[in-house]
Amino acid sequence: MGWTCRAAFFVISQMFKTKLFWSDYFEMQAQRQRPGPQRFRSAAKWSGIVVSALAVVLLLVILLLRWVPVPTSAFMLGHKLRGNPVAYHWVPLKKISPALAIAVVASEDQRFPDHWGFDFKAISDALEENRRRSRTRGASTISQQVTKNLFLWSGRSWVRKGIEAGLTVAIELLWSKQRILEVYLNIAQFGPDIFGADAAGRRFFRLPASRLNGYQAALLAAALPNPGTHRVSPPTPYVSERAADIQVEVRRLGGVGYLSAIGIGAR
Repeated sequence: MGWTCRAAFFVISQMFKTKLFWSDYFEMQAQRQRPGPQRFRSAAKWSGIVVSALAVVLLLVILLLRWVPVPTSAFMLGHKLRGNPVAYHWVPLKKISPALAIAVVASEDQRFPDHWGFDFKAISDALEENRRRSRTRGASTISQQVTKNLFLWSGRSWVRKGIEAGLTVAIELLWSKQRILEVYLNIAQFGPDIFGADAAGRRFFRLPASRLNGYQAALLAAALPNPGTHRVSPPTPYVSERAADIQVEVRRLGGVGYLSAIGIGAR
């Protein structure tokens, strides 16, 4: 368990000891406003306690999921609530082809081994590009996508982005890069009702995730921005072209060895 447990317990203890605890924050905000009935100040304090309790629960869940296989995700639950089937089967990272690991990094987040959850250069580039065109481009890292898929909902609201940022910091502090990538490859959506590398490999190629080759991995990575419409098998023209681009990027990065710094290329 080591330093990750100590870090989590330190954060939780500080929340209860300091005036940064949410109940104190809400109470102070209520007191700064004009005097009102006591019940409003009491409601503000209890609201803070509820928010604080939820934050602690989420922190403990994140800590637990450092070791426990992820049983489901917010996106999968939403899919089921809409009456859609879900194909999902957790497999450990050692049973996922390294070709898929490097393909998604090359496609989605090339600075993944080095950043702490946020790629500020990609964010800056995206903001500059979005000023020049009507269609916006995102800059979410793999860590941010794990946070969103696991705990949150789709959409572009600032509320979701704020919660996502806080949870991403917690995940980066409490999980290893290997674990973040392992969870991502297991909960990412690769088709309309297909979640995770193993379900995708078996559905599209009749292969377990461990036996995917470089081209198959690139096809799966190409579908990630919009798995509902980017068909993998048979691939749409866009997916075929994008997969070829991803393979070029994989070679430019140096192949699976690019991930050796986080203990994947050496497997």
